[in-house]
This record gives sequence, C-alpha cells and structure tokens, in this order.
Amino acid sequence: MAEQEFVTDPAEAKDRNFVTALARGLDVLRCFRSNEVALTNTDFSERTGLPKATVSRLTHTLCALDYLVADPRTGTYRLGAGVLQLGFGVLSAMDISDRAEQEMRKLRDGPNSYITVALAEAHRLDAVYVAAERSREDVALMMRIGSRLPIFRSAIGRAILVGMDEAARERIFAFAREEGPEAEAEGRAHVDAALREFEERGYCTSYGEWRGDVNGIAVPVFTLNGSRVYGLNVGGPSFHVKKRQLETVYSKLLWDAAEAISIRSGGTRKADVESKPD
Repeated sequence: MAEQEFVTDPAEAKDRNFVTALARGLDVLRCFRSNEVALTNTDFSERTGLPKATVSRLTHTLCALDYLVADPRTGTYRLGAGVLQLGFGVLSAMDISDRAEQEMRKLRDGPNSYITVALAEAHRLDAVYVAAERSREDVALMMRIGSRLPIFRSAIGRAILVGMDEAARERIFAFAREEGPEAEAEGRAHVDAALREFEERGYCTSYGEWRGDVNGIAVPVFTLNGSRVYGLNVGGPSFHVKKRQLETVYSKLLWDAAEAISIRSGGTRKADVESKPD
C-alpha cells in the first residue's frame, strides 16, 4: 500500500463546499521537500496516496497552469514560476514580515553574533519561516524564508501553539492524529509542557530537541487584533549559543521585540499571555 503523507481531513470530506480536486492538486505541490528539485508521478502517488492515473491528470493540469514544469526526458516534474508567483504574493500580503524586520535585526545584532532570528506561522504540523535574519557569522544556521520546523519539537512551533486558542490547537492535533494515535499523544504532551513552561518562564524553549546541536527560545506574536498568531525565536549552534545567555539576556529582548512587532502590526497581546520575564 502506498505511503500517504497527505490525507484529507474527514471533516473537510463531509463539507459540501470542499473542492476535493483542488485539495489534491495542492497536495501534489506540497510533496516537494527541502532540497528536492524534481519528482516523478510515482513519487507524488506514494506521498499523497492517490492513484497514479489521478496523479497523472493532476500533474498535466498543473503543468498547463505553469505550477509544474515537466521534463519528458526523465519523466520528472519541478516547481514552475506559477508557484513562485504565488509565494511572493503570500509574502507580500504578510506585511508583518516588513514590520518585524527592524526588531528582528536588532535582535540579530545583539551581544551574540551567532544568533539567528526568525518569524514563523503554522502550517499543519510545521512552523514555516515567513521572515528570517541570519547570524553575522559564517558558522550559522542555514535557515531561510520557507524553512520548516516541526511544530511540536521546536521552540518557535511551541510558541505558536501556546498563542493559539483551543479550537486552533485541536486542528493541529487532528493533523497529528492522521499520523497515528502515538503522534497525537506525543503532540498533546509537548503542548501541555509548553503551556506550563510559558506560564513559568514567559517563553518556550528547545534545547537540542529539534536538532541536537541547536538551542533556541521563542514567544508568540499576535497581529490583526489577535486574529493570527506567529512565533518569534532566537537561537543558534549550541556550542556558541548557550542556554544561560538565552534565558538571562535574550528572553527579555525577545519579549520586547514581540511586543513592538505586535503594536506595529495593529495587534494586541492576548490577555492570558502575561508571563513577561523580569
């Protein structure tokens, strides 16, 4: 049986207004992973769980719309200019990225030159970077706009989850449930721990959990009167970015930056987020 990475939400399947064909086409585009340039119809089929005949029709349509480009010699497809145009359209609509730039650079240019700063939004089980300021050093995290981190195991993902309301969190848990009951249980445990940590410390941490050689802390950022939540993090290689400095120096700087970004974006911090570090 084909391995399925993307499965339609059962609730969506019952929605009469839900266009399944559109969802399947988007699932095909989402099959590309970091550093992958070309995929075959077989790859798409295995990753979506869709029959090859269905995938063939979808890739033909996506090529006609310039979202995929076919290479007849190898039987592979790469992302086309249409996807790039969509991506830039999304980023241009996220004015929070521009509004956050000044505060993120101030954090990046702080006392530790190895610090990388990023702003992310949730997408299914990932935290996706919508803005990033890389370290001033050559030895730095290779993170850029569009980079994805696991939402349950990264500081920035946990900060987003802490800022979400219960309904939004349940939707994330539903995506985890598609991967199995163990994945959902693990996700809920991570969120419970993150909520307790945020209440006690005023930020979320990830010391070697996402990657063994990376330390980071993060806080939520609210915009548009609290209707959207992002995560703002600082972090870097663990041998240069130590836990003590993150907690004693950068936690307050991070919180101040998050508040400044929220105000500039017309947002308000949620009433229950009151754990600002001293």
